[in-house]
Amino acid sequence: MNTMAEARLHTQQKSSQDGQETSLWSSGFGMKLEAVTPFLGKYRPFVGRCCQTCTPKSWESLFHRSIMDLGFCNVILVKEENTRFRGWLVRRLCYFLWSLEQHIPPCQDASQKIMESAGVRNIISGRAPGGAGEGQVPSHLRKEVQRILGHIQAPPRPFLLRLFSWALLRLLNCLFLNVQLYRGQMKMVHKAAQAGSPLVFLSTHKSVLDGILLPFVLLSQGMGVLRVAWDPRTCSPVLRALLKKLGGLFLPPEANLSPDSPEGVLARAVVHATVEQLLASRQPLLIFLEEPPGARGPRLSALGLSWLGLVVQVVQAGIVPDALLVPVAVTYDLVPEAPHDTCHALAPLGLWTGALAVLRSLRRWGCGRRVCVRVHLAQPFSLQEYTINARSCWGSRQTLEQLLQPIVLGQCTAVPDTEKEQEWTPVTGPLLALREEDQLLVRRLSWHVLNASVASSAVMSTAIMATLLLFKHQKLLGEFSWLTEETLLRGFDVGFSGQLRCLVQHTLGLLRPHVALLRIQQGDLLVVPRPGPGLTSLARLSTELLPTFLSEAVGACAVRGLLAGRVPPEGPWELQGIELLSQKELHCQILLLLHLLPQDLLLLQPCQSSYCYCQEVLDRLIQCGLLVAEETPGSQPACDTGRQRLSARLLWRLSGDFTDSDSDDFEEAEGRYFRLSQQSRCPDFFLFLCRLLSPVLKAFAQAAAFLHQGRLPDTESGYAEQLFQFLQATAQEEGLFECADPNLAISAIWTFRDLGVLQQMPGPAGPLLHLSPAFASRDSQERLRRFIRQFICS
Repeated sequence: MNTMAEARLHTQQKSSQDGQETSLWSSGFGMKLEAVTPFLGKYRPFVGRCCQTCTPKSWESLFHRSIMDLGFCNVILVKEENTRFRGWLVRRLCYFLWSLEQHIPPCQDASQKIMESAGVRNIISGRAPGGAGEGQVPSHLRKEVQRILGHIQAPPRPFLLRLFSWALLRLLNCLFLNVQLYRGQMKMVHKAAQAGSPLVFLSTHKSVLDGILLPFVLLSQGMGVLRVAWDPRTCSPVLRALLKKLGGLFLPPEANLSPDSPEGVLARAVVHATVEQLLASRQPLLIFLEEPPGARGPRLSALGLSWLGLVVQVVQAGIVPDALLVPVAVTYDLVPEAPHDTCHALAPLGLWTGALAVLRSLRRWGCGRRVCVRVHLAQPFSLQEYTINARSCWGSRQTLEQLLQPIVLGQCTAVPDTEKEQEWTPVTGPLLALREEDQLLVRRLSWHVLNASVASSAVMSTAIMATLLLFKHQKLLGEFSWLTEETLLRGFDVGFSGQLRCLVQHTLGLLRPHVALLRIQQGDLLVVPRPGPGLTSLARLSTELLPTFLSEAVGACAVRGLLAGRVPPEGPWELQGIELLSQKELHCQILLLLHLLPQDLLLLQPCQSSYCYCQEVLDRLIQCGLLVAEETPGSQPACDTGRQRLSARLLWRLSGDFTDSDSDDFEEAEGRYFRLSQQSRCPDFFLFLCRLLSPVLKAFAQAAAFLHQGRLPDTESGYAEQLFQFLQATAQEEGLFECADPNLAISAIWTFRDLGVLQQMPGPAGPLLHLSPAFASRDSQERLRRFIRQFICS
């Protein structure tokens, strides 16, 4: 079977023989290409390498080329060969025998060690009346420490772990077709575990099921019992007691009290001592960096920041020499819990409600509509190495109000050459005990790991199909193949394999509640998205594809904004291709859009400057063929690399003394010009890229239009509900259902607050949002709406 690369080469050769230009759209694929085959072979891109800038030693030490040739394993596929026994009875009891053979190290009760830790004893000695003698702890303080420790954890029970693994294995086989894990990524983790440092897994959070799926996967791969930091808001007391016996950890409520509170100081000391003992005993720890699914709020979890801050604090104190951080992600065809009602998303999950949710999932997917799951483990890297190298990448930053408000109001046109400071996650819990510099380190480390987790995540078939349906593509077979190939060529993995027609049928079966299938002539099917919630669900699924094309999408919207004042949006593509676009103008326009879009969406690495990212966006536009260089009369050709230019500029410098500005020669780059390519595929591809960001930008534009209708002052939650109702009403009128998302409404409000459009002031019942004086007039509100609308391609 040919690989995708061979298929593309064959298609290009055939098109060149016919004398016709090959299109990346359905005219180039889907005619005779029936099988898609690069998914389970050596042509699959290896994803998940750590940052070479911040952790160069980890980048080299924990990777070898041989692991790229390893295949996948289905974690939930347990047969007779996975046990030590053989026979017909073993084939019927293989799940139970497999669970008995899993290696579970003995779990010792660490309460005495925690009681004797230096931090806890210092707090106890300060609170004991008259001081306590050496080795003596007052009984009431000992009971208080034991109560807090009982809220945090309990010794894991091996029998219960084996019983739960057996039951979970049967459940996962009923819910999912497979749970795939790349052996090469697992080999990197095993190699890191042999180094002697504790492993800390930092994961995204797509489903509540992640907290039990990841420990099961790592236990089956010989990593031992994974200690999971759970969110106490999502679990009932009975469920918390069960999870603690399975290795769960919970932050006590006293840890979120003020730094001056005696109860809060003691609780944070006990939590700190607990993390010390976990890392010292080399027990793996799992922390979720994202908020629970369905939660309204910032993407970065305040609870995850608190746990990660404790790990950083233990390593910096020298109690543990180092810790290895492993970015983790789990991707599903469809997330098991279907409802996205945020009113019930954060309600505590009990045993009965969990059992009912499982039964509903079994009933919904019992008729052959089971989903596929991929577990991704990125390359581990050293926390100590990151801490040393990351501080050198910090520079000055400004708020969004300082960067964009003068430009929006027309007071200036120059974009400041500084980074944007935007933090939406509040500092709570043990993170309050850290210095401000260490808090900033934890935040930027979290963004760095979250970026690595998302970059290593595979794109599932439902995300590709939802994008094609949302953008009204007509030939699904050919365009599914095209979009799969473009995803692979950009270094992102896909989470499916098999024949193209079977993949499309399986994906449409999963999306059946959101689409209507109409049979037309010649046996073809017409797939139409259902209006209303169906379009909203498809838009939510299509966001999984955005990281793959994010750089090109930002660049395409920036080009649209640059052409907005020159060419009518409905003008022909040939007319837009006449305009010359200077590199300086493109950089400024890309920078404006980067400042406008929230960090939760962009997930930029903190070690990468905005200027470097602008250059990367421009390079991507050139590589994909949307922009072509235009040689101006009298200028030196861009491809000229003769010695005369180098001798005048760079040859006198010492080796290794090159900076970004030197090597790029920014002054000369300002004079470069580009045009939009006139190839036949470019208009559709340009529109496809712009539409990827259109839900966010359209929601922001509608939020700007709503400013004169909203009832202010109001609480943040109240105004978010007002805006969400307005987005829903607009969706019914204009059909923009992809914008009717409560998370987009909150994101728009927080962006406007950072921009200085809305101001938060204290009120009798809490903080209230007010319209700032700078945007009180209709003229300034219209300026804001036009500023956002320029990036939208209608």
